[in-house]
Amino acid sequence: MPRNVWIVTLTSFLTDVSSEMILNLLPLFLFNVLGVRTYAIGAIEGAAESSASLLKMFSGWLSDRLRARKRLAVLGYAVSTAAKPFLYAATGWTGVLGVRLADRIGKGIRTAPRDALIADSVNERQRGIAFGLHRAGDTAGAAVGIGIALAVLLATRGGATALTRGTFQTVVLVSMIPAVLAVLVLALGARETRICGTSAPPRFSLVGFDRRFRMFLLVVVVFTLGNSSDAFLILRAQHAGLSVAGILGMMLTFNLVYAAVSSPVGALSDRLGRRGFLIGGWLLYAVVYFGFARATAGWQTWALMAVYGVYYGATHGVAKAYVADLVPRERRGTAYGVYNAAVGVTAFPASLIAGLLWQGAGEWAGFGPGAPFLFGAGLAVLATVMLVLFVGGRPSPSGR
Repeated sequence: MPRNVWIVTLTSFLTDVSSEMILNLLPLFLFNVLGVRTYAIGAIEGAAESSASLLKMFSGWLSDRLRARKRLAVLGYAVSTAAKPFLYAATGWTGVLGVRLADRIGKGIRTAPRDALIADSVNERQRGIAFGLHRAGDTAGAAVGIGIALAVLLATRGGATALTRGTFQTVVLVSMIPAVLAVLVLALGARETRICGTSAPPRFSLVGFDRRFRMFLLVVVVFTLGNSSDAFLILRAQHAGLSVAGILGMMLTFNLVYAAVSSPVGALSDRLGRRGFLIGGWLLYAVVYFGFARATAGWQTWALMAVYGVYYGATHGVAKAYVADLVPRERRGTAYGVYNAAVGVTAFPASLIAGLLWQGAGEWAGFGPGAPFLFGAGLAVLATVMLVLFVGGRPSPSGR
């Protein structure tokens, strides 16, 4: 693998060490410490993911226009790092929302240029393994971050069973170390790639992209509408009886499986095609979500989360490599911006719907904790059928 792939992978590793220390505890901090209701948690998570949607599209185009993937990626990581310390002082949901919005704006700036930097650094025969390696490094960082958070939790008196404000604040402080290192690694280690051609200003239009890419975006939107924030998986595990330490152990298992699966599946997708892995992964997602809907014990959610790691490993890196297959090289930055924007825009209604479905019938006429997962499973099946019917054939290696 070229130098850039390793540097971006290390950057994502360190970023996820930092982020996952916080994000896996954040739903519990909101729900248990601050007393925020599930529909508000859904709104916070959905708004955070959607707030940077237009920025994702613009940053992808801008990286094409400026021929500068690295600088935008470094800026995005720096913005997210600067936002995290403010969680230490958060006393209400508005403070948490502000930090999450700033963090996601940073993600919106960096994601499309970073993905394009990876795609530009390898040839078409290496895309699957390159994105698989990146996802593996990203997820390995998440596993390390969760392990550190678990160690802090166990070292805190009573923290293993119930999250306290003091424990959460300690985790926030520790998370700043890998976050700063991530920015330094990318800034000092990555190299700009040569970008040929020009790019038109971003528009809310898919003109210029072929039918396969347009249909793939539609299918992804349908799937994402049922793919609410993983915060609901954490809350569901707690509802089924897992302690805070058990939840972190569950998420650690998930990330270890995810990391182990990503690179081998990415390499196989280079040889066998990517569409089949997406079909199988989305069907597995439907099975897992149906299981979460029916789970009655904490160990069941833990086992389901391990299988969920297989879904992540089989689809996330592969989907991004598939985007590169479907579009011309000179429009990759814009394409990744459009792809990430489509996912981001859909994230808000997805998480809001999940929060409303979870809420008890007495207040919002919802259907209980299992309802969001039944909804997600159904849309995953629908998206899989659409992928089979409307996005056919293996794209050519040229990406045209």
